Amino acid sequence: MERKKLALIFGGRSGEHVVSLRSAASIMEAVDLESYEIMPVGITRDGAWLAGPDAWLSLWEQRLPREAGRAVLLTDPGHPGLLIQSDQHPGEWRHQPVDVAFPVLHGTYGEDGTIQGLFELAGIPYVGSGVLASATGMDKVFMKAIFQQCGLPVAPYLFFYRYQWHGLEASWQERVATELGFPCFVKPANLGSSVGITKVFAPAELPAAVEEALLYDEKVLVEEFVAGREIECAVLGDIEASASRPGEVIPCNEFYDYRAKYIDDRSNLVVPVDLGAALEESIKDYSIRAFRAVEASGLARVDFFVNPDKDTVIINEINTMPGFTSISMYPKMWEASGVGYRELVGRLIDIAFSRHNRRQALLFTPPE
Repeated sequence: MERKKLALIFGGRSGEHVVSLRSAASIMEAVDLESYEIMPVGITRDGAWLAGPDAWLSLWEQRLPREAGRAVLLTDPGHPGLLIQSDQHPGEWRHQPVDVAFPVLHGTYGEDGTIQGLFELAGIPYVGSGVLASATGMDKVFMKAIFQQCGLPVAPYLFFYRYQWHGLEASWQERVATELGFPCFVKPANLGSSVGITKVFAPAELPAAVEEALLYDEKVLVEEFVAGREIECAVLGDIEASASRPGEVIPCNEFYDYRAKYIDDRSNLVVPVDLGAALEESIKDYSIRAFRAVEASGLARVDFFVNPDKDTVIINEINTMPGFTSISMYPKMWEASGVGYRELVGRLIDIAFSRHNRRQALLFTPPE
């Protein structure tokens, strides 16, 4: 049987570019090569698409790509695939069919519904959530609103736009102090990897924290500080979803910020974490409910603040394309639950085909 063409897409324009490369390297080693032929597709920090082995080397070595090897995703469902520039004749382009895409992209332009929309236009099955769930999972304000609507526990919060902040700083400072108190967290509404997040301990620190968040987004989220352990849970599935055993992040800094995640490397990850049977089941239930609330598919990691002494659970956020290296929390939690990395990759690809086929059966073409 002829192997299916799997486009493994990595890199991207977000601050999680390097994390994406590491995730892709692990996935590449785990894909069943008897069933799939891997086609590496790298997206540079500037947004250029490259295909083939040279794409992999270009992104890893951070060198400028050659003109040859550029790639363009066709949005013609009649010919799903890529146009790839010829190495020998740069003026010529060849069509490369794609049967399924695995976009191991984190953050902006990869996890926010944009590339998912391209796959929908192109008629290509793809691993992970669709446009709606991806966009909702990226926008923390809409995410929390949906969670609240579905009866899920979230911390008290406020949000505002740049135009609402400038000129009304004193009013917002008063609202934050009255409704949330200090300390609190100030975040860009749309971003990942804890970039632009500040823990604010006093009113005088709030303006600088807001301006920091506004460097990355037009909308700012301010959340009440929740004391508790940082617990995570992995979800796998589609219409039917299951949750893994939870794990715990013990950050080396004041909170699990960008430096703690990617630079200091001193945070501890405990997988699985013993919370007691009742609390663990509650976290699993909330994780699946959060997954369904945003209509996620394939995979997601749900992050919580948990206080076992008070038996309280607060959902912090859902990540629709979490880190996927062999030592990332998502695969580690599934490994602790009896699903190995290789099996996990295979199941995600199977879910991509199943979801695509189910949705294709619903398409309606109006009569001429």
